[in-house]
Amino acid sequence: MDYECGTCGKVFPAGWRARENHCRATGHEPPDFECERCPRWFRSWQACFQHMSAKNHFALECHICDETWPTEEDRTTHENEDHYYCADCDRNFRNYNNLKMHLQSRIHRGEQMACPFCKRCFTTSTGVAHHLESSACPNAPHINRDTVYQVIRSRDPHGAISKKLLTWQGSDQTRYEATGRSWNGCAYECYFCHREFGKLQSLTQHLNSPAHQQELDHCPNRACRMDFKTLASVINRLESESCGFMRFEAVQGKMGNVLRGDRLLTF
Repeated sequence: MDYECGTCGKVFPAGWRARENHCRATGHEPPDFECERCPRWFRSWQACFQHMSAKNHFALECHICDETWPTEEDRTTHENEDHYYCADCDRNFRNYNNLKMHLQSRIHRGEQMACPFCKRCFTTSTGVAHHLESSACPNAPHINRDTVYQVIRSRDPHGAISKKLLTWQGSDQTRYEATGRSWNGCAYECYFCHREFGKLQSLTQHLNSPAHQQELDHCPNRACRMDFKTLASVINRLESESCGFMRFEAVQGKMGNVLRGDRLLTF
């Protein structure tokens, strides 16, 4: 293919390397608006872009198919959404949801969300919220689901995620201990919901979880308004983008600010 010098107009039938040697020796330049894959050049970037788009002549080629793209971001979006492919890890996934979970995992995100009390780091805001609601923070063992609700409610003046429970006086703090009497012949069975567990310890953990407590929060999406028993569950729903209310990164920024006590909660 014949490549042309943009400065002197000299043509190089031998190809782009010959033109490159010429430019290096003379200080000349290639044409300003030259196709990234063929010798054609144009008088404007718009015309050049239109040509590359029509001919599939952009420089960046998909790692899976032969489609080309003008930017790395465009190529990555195509590979993610059309091929469920992670180029960084060279991995294919069965569906987009699996890929999205991978991209939002510790492998790609690291641990960027810190507990405001013990500074332990988590991958997402869900991890921080669960850490606090389950009284797992060694520097704030007094914090639990109730105290988290009270703090978030004070920072949520319009009830975006906190339910307005006028008669709520706190959760039942009774500590339950499952016994062998819960064995039904096949598994250990919860008296309240009849869910079955293989281990007695698992049933005890279930009984002392928020599973049978009052729902304190709801999804901020007015088209959804699903109720939840923990703040971590609300955040997890938002992070999954399952109701399309906000993007994953936006959730981390907004909930991170609230969990650190930086500002009021607004959507």
